[in-house]
Amino acid sequence: MASSNTEASGSSRLDVNPIATETVKESSPKDVVAQDKPRPARTRPQRPNYFLIHSKPLPLETHPLPAFVPQNPLSLLRIAYIYLSQLISAPSSHPNVLITGIFSSETRSVHITDQKSIRALWEMGFFGKGTLSRSEPSWLDREKARLKASKHGGGTAEENTRKRREERKLFKLERARLEAEQIEETLRKERAALEAKKEVKDEEKATEIAISHVFPWMQQENANADFSEETQTVPAEPTETKEPSTNIVDVPILETGTTIHTTGIPPSSVPAETSLSTDVEAPITNQEHLQLNLEESFFLCYALGALQILDPSTSQPIPPPSLLTLFRRHSHFPTASPSSLRPDDPFLLNYIVYHHYRSLGWVVRPGVKFSCDFLLYNRGPVFSHAEFALLILPEYEEGSVEAEQGKGKMGWWWLHCVNRVQSQVKKSLVIVYVKVPKVLPVGEDIGEVLRSYEVREFVIRRWLANRSRD
Repeated sequence: MASSNTEASGSSRLDVNPIATETVKESSPKDVVAQDKPRPARTRPQRPNYFLIHSKPLPLETHPLPAFVPQNPLSLLRIAYIYLSQLISAPSSHPNVLITGIFSSETRSVHITDQKSIRALWEMGFFGKGTLSRSEPSWLDREKARLKASKHGGGTAEENTRKRREERKLFKLERARLEAEQIEETLRKERAALEAKKEVKDEEKATEIAISHVFPWMQQENANADFSEETQTVPAEPTETKEPSTNIVDVPILETGTTIHTTGIPPSSVPAETSLSTDVEAPITNQEHLQLNLEESFFLCYALGALQILDPSTSQPIPPPSLLTLFRRHSHFPTASPSSLRPDDPFLLNYIVYHHYRSLGWVVRPGVKFSCDFLLYNRGPVFSHAEFALLILPEYEEGSVEAEQGKGKMGWWWLHCVNRVQSQVKKSLVIVYVKVPKVLPVGEDIGEVLRSYEVREFVIRRWLANRSRD
């Protein structure tokens, strides 16, 4: 037993010694000098502070009470004073001047042209989309960066992409030219080989003819041998009037230093006055405006009261009851008449779901890009990707005509296809069932209309074998 303990202790000592040696190497003077070297300067610009820019979740002003500090009894008096002052004269959460938008029947959306209102709607809740941008209205900043980069000899991301495409196009043309030359060289060698074989064959035939005159009894044997060789080994001789068919594209040969201009305008035809390298810079007019869809517009107008929508013909604000009817009509294509509106109008179904999740604190964005109705963000697009994708399905009461016709029911093939798309983009699919009433309440009370609907959600996750093991 003593020997076993000694061996065990010896093995433990052997294991410890290399670790101590490595520790000494890590603390060598060379590593200390390497750590003291200055780090390279940061070339990429620092990202903006999105937590400060998007600190307000909605375009409204909130007036919270101050925090209570237990160590300071005076904080309780301060809380009581502010609470009583707000009870006596409550401050307004809405700005003095409401955000103004214009309804467009052609695009079925509401347009905001005031730049201050555009920034407020985007920074406070991520409402709308820039007409000249993918999401955030940033056309003016990108245009200034492009002009500045072109003036100082640089280039923006769009220009670099266009330059790479031109270089790739030149590379493909050069590669096609080399392939055409290689094919032509191969055909030339094949033609030369065929001509050489033909000459050898003619010489052999001339020799056989000469031998047949001297030895006539060998003529029949040579004829049989020639027939067997021609039918088995010798390929068909090409005709002189027809060239071999090849899939060769007529590609222009580029000389060294040749530049292809994809814009169709040669550089010499551009006047000197339009050059961007002039010292005097003309002011840039922002040509972008914000585009709100129908659900966002009605939520800002009815639920928050921060937006007024003008009629393009009269330039007068549209009241919420008339706005509800207008949006319901334009949710159909072509535009439906007021008498043909039904409780399962697309706008009502979409707005019920939009209002439901917005009231729960989610940032709701359109989901056409991912084959769904809406996307749910925890805080916003600049912070993280959307976690959930919503699909809206109407649910009719039992005994109704729509329920008997099977309206709103989808098949399993459709469900598998949609779930496959969402799993590829790493989003959880949420089926939102909206229970549609048989008849809507009569009157202008929008709240009563919205309360007649019920929302039921069902989350679907794709089953994966690696993640669902025991």
